[in-house]
Amino acid sequence: MSGLTIEDGGAAKRNGGVGLFLRRWMANPLQMGSVVPSSPALGRRIAALVERRGDEVVVELGAGTGAITRALLAGGVPAERLVVVEIVPDMAQHLARAFPGVTVVQGDAFALPDALPAALRGRIGTAICGIPLVLLPIDQQRRFVAAVEAVAPGRGFLLYTYCITSPLPWRALGLTARREAWTPLNLPPASVWRYRPAG
Repeated sequence: MSGLTIEDGGAAKRNGGVGLFLRRWMANPLQMGSVVPSSPALGRRIAALVERRGDEVVVELGAGTGAITRALLAGGVPAERLVVVEIVPDMAQHLARAFPGVTVVQGDAFALPDALPAALRGRIGTAICGIPLVLLPIDQQRRFVAAVEAVAPGRGFLLYTYCITSPLPWRALGLTARREAWTPLNLPPASVWRYRPAG
């Protein structure tokens, strides 16, 4: 893949994004959703739930400083089949430095048809969302669901969250919902929900 890739040859240290994460959290807590990055335990749970065939890619939305990105790569997703979308410019630049070979898109997850290369439409095996959708009004949630459906028709998405019950009103959004994983080893404890278009 090429075109929207931000690349830098160096690799960041494993904890190199912690300061960046905390600065972004202080600047906009609602955008980050948590005061600490996701744990390796949560990352492993998410990586185990990835569905991908052949030349399909995995798309991570709201990648932050790359805690889940790292777990996806460790879990077997090839770097050339991983696309991360991050709206914050300095975080996107950090991701590009930390994960050479991964396609990093600085863009809006709520406008995926514009952010992602057209060649990826219909080739997304799993979309993973790290955006705190539970904090958004339902019209914004609908916009997100529509954006994912536009580029990954029928596939739905994984959402990791700190809610035990579904963080989304799935029936109102025309989705099915299933909690696929829960880990008390994350701080705070986290769940992974899979949402798919109903019917």
